[in-house]
Amino acid sequence: MRGFILGILCTLIVLAAGGWWCLQQGYIDFAADHKPSSTEEKIAMNAVDAWTERRAPDTKDPLAPTEANIAAGAQLYLDHCAGCHGVPSNPDSPFGRSFNPPVPEFFKDAPDMSESQNFYIIQHGVRWTGMPAWGQTLSDTQTWEIVRFLGNVEKLPPAAPKVLGPQPAKAPAPAPMQMTPGGGMH
Repeated sequence: MRGFILGILCTLIVLAAGGWWCLQQGYIDFAADHKPSSTEEKIAMNAVDAWTERRAPDTKDPLAPTEANIAAGAQLYLDHCAGCHGVPSNPDSPFGRSFNPPVPEFFKDAPDMSESQNFYIIQHGVRWTGMPAWGQTLSDTQTWEIVRFLGNVEKLPPAAPKVLGPQPAKAPAPAPMQMTPGGGMH
């Protein structure tokens, strides 16, 4: 039995040392433009979910869900979040698509975390994802305004879409090519 346990410990030490050596030699790919493996995605997302559930205090949004509060959150979202997370007129931001793991696109898939978890993530960010910690830039009230906006992203009151801007006009169809009298096209 002693030999068996010693064998398991030696195996674990060799695996850990091998993993450390691979990291130190640059064999692990950290390029943001390469898709992570499904194992890496699963481990990372489970770790972030567990971290958020453990750390986010169970607090409730102190703001009333008024149209003014949601519109204020829309303005803060536009100023600080829309470049990565999109807006109704451009729900899949090209900038947001350049991240791995992918940035949540809130106008395609509304946030599904609790208000307190969204507050915690906005305040503290998520390391190695590009999500900054806004806690030293935004006040608690401003963060709650963004949380309130995100909580209503699927049913925004009229003032919020006005803040986010109009839907872009569809581009006109290209004019058909015409033949000139000499047989050429213009």
